[in-house]
Formats: sequence, structure tokens, C-alpha cells
Amino acid sequence: MNILVLGSGGREHTFAWKIAQSNRCKSLFVAPGNSGTEAIATNLNIGVTDFEAIKSAVLEHQIDIVIVGPEDPLVQGIHDFFLQDDAIKNVAVIGPQQAAAELEGSKEFAKEFMMRHNIPTAAYESFTKENVEDGYKFLETLQPPYVLKADGLAAGKGVLILNDLDEAKAELKSMLVDAKFGDASTKVVIEEFLDGIELSCFVLTDGKDYKILPTAKDYKRIGEGDTGLNTGGMGAVSPVPFATKEFLDKIENQVVKPTVDGLKKDNLPYVGFIFIGLIKVGDDPKVIEYNVRMGDPETEVVLPRLKTDLVEVFEAMANQTLSNVDIVIDDRAATTVMLVSGGYPEAYEKGKEITGVENITDSIVFHAGAISKEGKTVTSGGRVMAITSYGNTYNEAIKKSYQSIEKLHFDKMYYRKDIGFDL
Repeated sequence: MNILVLGSGGREHTFAWKIAQSNRCKSLFVAPGNSGTEAIATNLNIGVTDFEAIKSAVLEHQIDIVIVGPEDPLVQGIHDFFLQDDAIKNVAVIGPQQAAAELEGSKEFAKEFMMRHNIPTAAYESFTKENVEDGYKFLETLQPPYVLKADGLAAGKGVLILNDLDEAKAELKSMLVDAKFGDASTKVVIEEFLDGIELSCFVLTDGKDYKILPTAKDYKRIGEGDTGLNTGGMGAVSPVPFATKEFLDKIENQVVKPTVDGLKKDNLPYVGFIFIGLIKVGDDPKVIEYNVRMGDPETEVVLPRLKTDLVEVFEAMANQTLSNVDIVIDDRAATTVMLVSGGYPEAYEKGKEITGVENITDSIVFHAGAISKEGKTVTSGGRVMAITSYGNTYNEAIKKSYQSIEKLHFDKMYYRKDIGFDL
């Protein structure tokens, strides 16, 4: 098969790395890709939401299957675009149709879906600038900390957790009235704070059946001890040590099954990944959010643990025969540590040369915000590379990642030295 992966981050490099191992893959393309995908696939200089250019590439390269990495094209309806065009409607697309992608596209939509299907989540209400005063009153009924979420896509940065009531009111005004997150915060969901430890659950579905991939836990804050600003993710661990068999059964029965059944009941067509952000409150799972694609950097620890041929899994999803596939998982733990540009997640410089990648032997280097320029690999984004390692325990794996990082260098390189600290 000829396969196209859409995206340019560490997640997409990991997909390409896994797909390239399959003898079912004839030619592999990544759009736009990065310096890592360039080594194992053909990069196409196309934006992920340029649907017409994607169509042209699909026809030119006789693509059989398209794997959608990021959320933007899904929320904008790329799957529907394919289905509505006779020239490409038979090309398989891994990623839900637009109506189902609202699970990530709108926090309010996701909350209503959870309420409708009795999926455990935090109590909430949503507000617009027209009823911002009601939002202030609702905040007064809650105990701190206060959780404010921009309804739309804000690149993982639209959630604020605040301890002070006056500050929460000021931020609500900033989001709704002053458009702090642009269109994403024309509506804001305020919800009760859940106290517990977070983890992510990843589900594959063909619209009928589902398979559960390994759990992972990522670390979102820039600073050690989970302090400072939110990022796209600074590292991840899989499996999650506190997710016992009993707890995983609860996740499946209370969250995964009702989610997949709910998609069917609501007639939301879904072929792709469901990323369920969970929090363990006491002994019970509650859903924080849905994403309609794989997480990043969780992909960099989940896919390396998958022993099953990923292309065969994608084919089964496209053909609605997922129930026939056995998902085989590596027993070893996997961890990843993200190297980021100094200053990220705020302003940072690009174009810094990255050296030492060729010296790494005990870890897998997944490129993210990195490109090739004049024969060198240089930084092109905030999150630059993810260094993934295996180990019999997550501690052993994390140690290997940190030892490998010592061989790498770019100007103002930063990473968290405490991934897995809370486990």
C-alpha cells in the first residue's frame, strides 16, 4: 500500500517509524513531515489543512490510506472532504468525520455527550460573553481551584486552573470579552476541579468494535514538579504503574464501552483513535477530555510498545474488521523525554543546529520541531525532539533516555529532569 501521514511532529515521526517496519507498506509519504520523517519517507511540502493540495498528492502518488495526525484537519472535516469527492472517496482515512471530531472541537459538545451517555466527568456549565455575569455567579458556587476551558481548539493551551476567585473572574472576562484565545474562547466551560492523578487511555475503533492500546501518562507543565505554564507535553511514561487490572476494567466498562456505544447511538461516524484524558479520583476514573487523534508525546511511548503490524491494524479499521485483529503489546515499559527550545512555551528562537543524534544507540530519537537545512538538522519549533527508551521498569527506561540526552546538543536546549517523578 501507498500511505500518507499528515502532520509534522513527534507523533507523525513515530507513526512513520512504525509504518515503515511493515511489509504491507510500499511507499510512505509525510506531509509536511520533518527531518526525522525525511530519513524514512518522502516529505511533501503541504499544509495539513490544504485539502485540495492533499487531494492532488493522493492522486499523484496513488495513496491507498491517509493517517491524520493532528486535530485541525479532522475538526475542519478532511474525512468528509474525501467521502464527498468521487476521485478520492475510496481512499481510506484514519480519523473521524467532522461531526464526531466535535468531541475535541468543542468542550461543550464533549460534556453534553458524556452527560447523555452517563460517562463519569466533572460537573460543569458553559458561558458566552452575553452571560459572563452568570459565569461569575457560577464561580462563586464552586470551591477553588477553578477550572476554565476555552470551548474550541487552543493548541492544548486553553485550560486555566486558578486558586483565586477574583483572578478566575478576571480570566473568564479575558477569555470571553477580550478573546484571550481568539475564536476558541467565544464560549468557555467552567467545571468543578477534580483532585487525583491523570492518565491517558487510547482506543482504536472502526465504528463498530474497538481495541484498547496501552495507557500512558504525560507531563504537561514546563517546570519540574509540574509547575509553570502548560505545554504540548514534556514527556510520557507507558504503562501507567498505578493503573491496575481492576482500574483498567473500570475504564473499559465505565468509559470506553459507553463512549463507543454513544458514538453509534448518536450516529457519529468514527474510524480512528479516541484519546481519553482521564483522572483517577479515589478508585474511579473520570473523563477530563476527549481528543480525536493520538496524543503527543504519548504516541512516542504507546506505538513503540505495539508489536502488531500497524498497517494491518489500519486496514482492519478501514474495512470494519478490527475485531479480527489481535493487538500484541510489548511487556517492557517505554518512556520519552521531550527536548524543547529555550523560552518555550513562550517566545523562542528557531534555526539552532542539533548535534549528536548519530551517537545515540540505546534510545529512539523522534524528531518533532526539527527540519533539515543545508545538510544540517536545525530546530523549527518549540518541542524539538522526543527521546524514547525501553526498560524492564519505567525507571530503567527513563534512565536510558536521560543518558542518551547527554549526547545531544542545541543552543538553549531544555528538558524536564523529573519525568515519572510522581509515580
